Parts: sequence; C-alpha cells; structure tokens
Amino acid sequence: MDSTEMTGVRMQTNSGKRVNVRNMTVTAMLSAIAFVLMFLDTAVPLMPNFIKLDLSELPALIASFALGPVYGVVVCLIKNLLHLFMTQTGGVGELSNFILGVAFVLPAGLIYYRKKTKKRAIIGAFVGALLMAAVSFPSNLFIVYPVYYNFMPKEAIIAAYQALAPFAKLDSIAKCLLMFNVPFTFVKGLLSAVITIFIYQPLRPLIKGNN
Repeated sequence: MDSTEMTGVRMQTNSGKRVNVRNMTVTAMLSAIAFVLMFLDTAVPLMPNFIKLDLSELPALIASFALGPVYGVVVCLIKNLLHLFMTQTGGVGELSNFILGVAFVLPAGLIYYRKKTKKRAIIGAFVGALLMAAVSFPSNLFIVYPVYYNFMPKEAIIAAYQALAPFAKLDSIAKCLLMFNVPFTFVKGLLSAVITIFIYQPLRPLIKGNN
C-alpha cells in the first residue's frame, strides 16, 4: 500500500469516526428532547382524564429518518430509561411507552430508508402510526392497565369511559380500549408524523452536519 492509499484510508477512518460521534451526539440531544416532551403532556377532550397526550415520539421519528431506524429505537430506549428515575408505575409505563415507540419509529424508518423520498416518509409514518395503534391494545390490556388497577378499581376505570360514551355498551376494558385508546394512539402517531414531515427537511442539514 503506497502513501496515497494510506492517506485515503486514514481520511475514511477519520470521516467515519466524525460521523459516529455526530450521530451519537445528535441521538443524545434528541433523547433529551424526547425526555422533556414526556413531561409536557396535556389532557385530551373526549378521553378519560388519566390519559394524556405527549409528543415524545417525535424526536425518535426524526432520528429514525435522519440517522436510521436503529437510532430511533435508541432514542425511545434512552428517554424511557431516564424516566425510570421518576416512574410511578414501577417501570411498566416506561416499558409500554418503549414498545409503542419502537412499533412507531422502526417500521417508519425502515420504509423511508429503502428509498428516501417524501412520499416514502409519509407512507412510513402512516404505517408506523397504524402499527403503534394496533400494538397499544395488547400493551394496555396486559401491561399498563393491570398496574392501574392497583390505584383505581377496574369498575371505576370502565365507568370513566362510560361517562364519555353512555350510548355505547362498554362493559369491559377491552371494549374501552378499542373505542378510545386505539384511535387516540393512532391520532397521536399521525400528529407526530405530520409535525416531523414539516420540520424534517429544514432540520436535516443540521442533524446530518451538511452545509
């Protein structure tokens, strides 16, 4: 190997290191933003008051588009690990949030990365929101709500849903989840997706370090 080739190898190595450091730095920043957004939740009309809306998946979706699906998953993981220090559910809520976040950002990132176009980003985000909504049903039914029962009887939770839809026969948690939580989770995913689609292109050069 001559000196020119050795120089080329060193340049590629240094470039790779710079990319890795930038990716890790951006991932850490997006994780911190996602962690903060978990606290900026708000009550939602036509939903029980114990269900809140937050957009903490938004930074993870940006990471998934800009850096790759794995980075989106890492953002979901880090924000929930940080939130464990102040959990009120013994980690169950964080586990569910991580599962739903991965169901959202992983397929969205995979679809976008196959062909990086705006159309693919929209399709990926829509599919991710749909999968997140589908996964939210078993996640809430078998992971989250059994923990809620320690603080609020199942009958009281069902009554809170019945008060919002007295016309519906809501006699089980499963029916309540299907009528309220699943559509809510889908709309929540779409909201994060729409915001990401609008802000991603202006942010992309900054995230990727391009002029």
